[in-house]
Amino acid sequence: MSLEPPVRPAQTARRTAGPRLGAHMSVAGGLPLAVDRAVAHGCQAMQIFARNANRWEGRRLAADEIRAFRSKARAAGLHPVVSHAGYLINLASDAPALRRRSLAAMADEIDRAEALGLLGVVLHPGSHTDGRAADGLVRVADALVELLESRPRGRTLVILEHTAGQGTALGRTFEQLAEIIERARGHRRLGVCLDTCHLLAAGYDIRSPEGWAATMASFTQVIGLRRLKAWHLNDSKRPLGSRVDRHEHIGRGQLGLEPFRRIVNDARFRGLPMLLETPKEEQRGKAALVDRLDARNLQTLRDLLDAGA
Repeated sequence: MSLEPPVRPAQTARRTAGPRLGAHMSVAGGLPLAVDRAVAHGCQAMQIFARNANRWEGRRLAADEIRAFRSKARAAGLHPVVSHAGYLINLASDAPALRRRSLAAMADEIDRAEALGLLGVVLHPGSHTDGRAADGLVRVADALVELLESRPRGRTLVILEHTAGQGTALGRTFEQLAEIIERARGHRRLGVCLDTCHLLAAGYDIRSPEGWAATMASFTQVIGLRRLKAWHLNDSKRPLGSRVDRHEHIGRGQLGLEPFRRIVNDARFRGLPMLLETPKEEQRGKAALVDRLDARNLQTLRDLLDAGA
């Protein structure tokens, strides 16, 4: 069952009429604590790691932890919630051992997201390892078909993240994402996540009104707005077309504030999660309930939304 709880009356009509702002939250201490952190930051939506992002094996989720997470998220009116797939997963690889491990890990990501009632799993398409991007795209599509069709009753989405295109990473262009979706027979459980830092680094100049309009016109034509399920809001340390993925605080990088003002006030994105992945405070031990840097970035976005409301 998808986690789509009703919005609590305490949330104002103005806030709920726009995007649902949130951030990637730590799951240190258990998944339910991620909800507590999101609530402490005033989040409406959230992203988490449902398993360790840097290991092949994930710890088993106990039934009571799953129930507590779902219950807390529902009570808080926190939705949509998405997970981000682990960084080791590479569905574009032609290396048999890596592909087997990637398929198994992604299957576990999908199953965890289903159990937790998440909207979907955000996934980097992967990197081609044989020098041929076209072959890598086919391998990603084939893997997604296998994973989703083996779970015909599932509702969790796989949300392909547009990438900066560093090295041999796939997904730098809208055309590459569209090809994956097309080769996966347009599966209804495939969506797309756009990242503001990645867009700029990949060469999409969203800094000016004209560049923003051209970028979204291209996305609409090549992929279609109905596939857009989430935004990652990050400024960029590196310039246009650098193809280097380095996130910066909102308004303090190469993008500046105006692109974010346009995005959060764009009526086409009402109800979509817009999630921070900006740098966090350095913590010793368990993550604090409130990260001051997340709080500052979220307030910056809220101020931009207020100014455009």
